[in-house]
Amino acid sequence: MIVFIYDHTFDGILSCIFYAYEHKTFPDIILSETAQRPLFADKLYHIETEEKKSRRVWTALEGKLSKSAQNMALLVWLSDLPETEMVLFRYFRKIIDHQKGFEMNFGDSDVIRIKEIARKVNGEAEKIRQFVRFQKTKDGIFFAPISSRYNVLGLVAPHFRSRYPNQSWILYDTERNFGLYYDTHDLQEITFSLEDLKSFKSKKLESEKLSETEIYYQNLWKEYFETIAIKERFNPKLQRQHMPKRFWKYLTEMQ
Repeated sequence: MIVFIYDHTFDGILSCIFYAYEHKTFPDIILSETAQRPLFADKLYHIETEEKKSRRVWTALEGKLSKSAQNMALLVWLSDLPETEMVLFRYFRKIIDHQKGFEMNFGDSDVIRIKEIARKVNGEAEKIRQFVRFQKTKDGIFFAPISSRYNVLGLVAPHFRSRYPNQSWILYDTERNFGLYYDTHDLQEITFSLEDLKSFKSKKLESEKLSETEIYYQNLWKEYFETIAIKERFNPKLQRQHMPKRFWKYLTEMQ
C-alpha cells in the first residue's frame, strides 16, 4: 500500500498529482497530516505543496475540463468527505490521461461520483441561503450560526454580502468551528473559543446576548407564524421535506 501525506489543501492535492507523475508513483490512499495512518503501509510519502507545480497541474486540467466540470471539482473539494482526496485524484488522473471530453463519460464511476457529490454540496449551499436566520446582538452585529454538512461558507458568503452590504454580520459554521465576519467592507475568517461554540452549537443565541429590538421582532414573528398556521392542514412530513429538521434549532418560528 502506497500512502501520500499532504497538508489538506486543494493545492496540496494538485501537488500530489504532480509528484505522482514525476516519480511514476501512484497512491492507494491520500491522507492529511493529522489523519490516522494505516497500520500496514509499504511506503509513506510526504508531499510538499508547491504553488508553481500545483498551478501547472491546474492549467493542464483547465485545458481539458469545461468551466462546469472545474466548478464541480471545486465543489467536491468542499464536501469534506473521507473519499474526497482519492475521488479527485483518480478523476484528475483520468482527465489528464484521456482526450478532452472525458468528463462526459458517464460510464465511469468517478465521473458519476464527482457529479453526485457536487450536486449535494451545491444543494446544501442553497439550503443555507434559504434557512439562515440572522439575530441582532447587543453590539449591533447580525449573527447566524449554521450546522452544515459540507464546507459551504465560502459559497454562500457572496450572496449575503450582496444582500446585506451595509450591515456587519457573522456566518458561523458550528460543525467546523470557524466563521466569516463581514464589517461592511471586508470579509475575514474568525474562530470562537470552544466554550462559546458550545453555547450556540445546539440552539439560537441566548436572549441576554440579543438586542431588545431583536427579541421584540422574534416574539412578533412567532405570533404571526402561529396566527397564519392552519391546524387542519398541518403536515409534518411535508414540512420536513421542504424545511429539513436539522435547521429547526436556529429557526425562530420553530422554537
